[in-house]
Amino acid sequence: MNKRTLAVSGAAVVALGAAALLLPNANASQDKTTDVKTFSSPSAVKLARSLASDLGDNGAGWYFNNDTSQLVMNVMTEDAAKTVEAKGAVAKIVQNSMSELKAATKTLSTDASVAGTAWSIDPVTNKVRVTADKTVTGAKWDTLTKATDAMDGMVTVQRTKGEFKRFDGGDPAQQDANGDAAGAGDAAGDAAGNAGAGGAGDAGAAGGAGDAGAGGAGDAGAGGAGDAGAGGAGGGAAAGGVVGGDAIFGGGARCSLGFNVSVDGAPGFLTAGHCGNESEAWTADQAGAQALGTVQDTKFPETDFALVMYDDATTQPESAVKLADGSNQAIGRAVEASVGLKVQRSGSTTGVSDGEVTGLNATVNYGGGDIVNGLIQTNVCAEPGDSGGAMFAGDAAVGLTSGGSGDCTQGGETFFQPVTGALEATGAVIGAGDEGAGDAGGAGAANAGAGAEGAANAGVGGAGAANAGAGAEGAANAGAGAEGAANAGAGAGTGDQSGAGAGDAASGAGVN
Repeated sequence: MNKRTLAVSGAAVVALGAAALLLPNANASQDKTTDVKTFSSPSAVKLARSLASDLGDNGAGWYFNNDTSQLVMNVMTEDAAKTVEAKGAVAKIVQNSMSELKAATKTLSTDASVAGTAWSIDPVTNKVRVTADKTVTGAKWDTLTKATDAMDGMVTVQRTKGEFKRFDGGDPAQQDANGDAAGAGDAAGDAAGNAGAGGAGDAGAAGGAGDAGAGGAGDAGAGGAGDAGAGGAGGGAAAGGVVGGDAIFGGGARCSLGFNVSVDGAPGFLTAGHCGNESEAWTADQAGAQALGTVQDTKFPETDFALVMYDDATTQPESAVKLADGSNQAIGRAVEASVGLKVQRSGSTTGVSDGEVTGLNATVNYGGGDIVNGLIQTNVCAEPGDSGGAMFAGDAAVGLTSGGSGDCTQGGETFFQPVTGALEATGAVIGAGDEGAGDAGGAGAANAGAGAEGAANAGVGGAGAANAGAGAEGAANAGAGAEGAANAGAGAGTGDQSGAGAGDAASGAGVN
């Protein structure tokens, strides 16, 4: 055999060897049937729940990456990862199983039950995230760190500058004097005193603001001041106009309405349980002239929700949440939260704020024996008076404001009672009763209910028509049409503040 033949033969052998090495890689590429997909939040939730069921103990939680619109599933094995990838999700092999993480939270509950602490399972880090507020010092800090040090690799510990507290408000009149917004309900109460015509707040609900939203300046001018002078429509009209985020008053406390519901066809609403513990009777105004309802069931601590049934069984409250621009977002279902879900919160002190869910199954120790479990942790801000207010995602109810740390100037953490748990415990339903299947939409909030329904809520504030234009637009305008009645009535048009307090609306002092 000559050198040329040997050279050709050698080249052929090398080529065959290279082909043999490349072939498995080529086959592996062909076996990968799907690439990573992008999802909307609702579709990610659906897939995640399905995969979690299929994976069983080999799944370790999941979250939605808003930056990439990808679903990330934590898994324990390579086989589980392949199952996840085949569906277009991102598989992340992690160290800690879900059962181990849950066991860690139980250990914290027994060994580190310190006031001013909170913890939740964080699927992003695959650890239990422990947060200590500014009161956790000295012996309290030593107790906490002793427990967490024994769980190395399972927990992370962080500090927050604020103090964990419930977000129920104190004396609304005092808060107004200090310059804090008191919400639409405060406007209703003070309007009743300022109008001097009897039932002024009720009149706003019946005539001025409601007509203003639907019919514009003509209706507001004709109906607003005239109805106010006649004495109003009564408490039923006011009750029918309150929605999620509106102020409610009871026992010297101010809280926020969460979601309107029905129980066996009877109307009611959900709010925070620590609010329900403050008073049996709740009104739409500080003075107590506009009765709303009576507490039927309240749970706090351990969980944090209350069911209030409207006193007037013929009340037909709108299933909606108040938005920053004064319009309403219709709410038609309830869903469970998921980490990464973009949400909004509406409350009577700070109006609407947004953020996302950062942890689930959270425990918060407010002190004094008030320990609440099973909460949703978020980076949404809130302040006293926002308690009970609605957390929602699009048209879906998600949570009821419980408490947290910080404020809406510096930011902070806020914890929410899951709505689904409150509905199940009370037998209540939202909207048509469709609780969904975890299909929470994104953070977008359609302005359904602008116009008539939006202005009707301004009427719950009651000041516009009741004061017969004595607010910002002037008495001559007698409610000054749609903008006058709505803005004066509820202190609407607010940015971060949900309302101006009654006196501000009446005097024309203006709102933020």
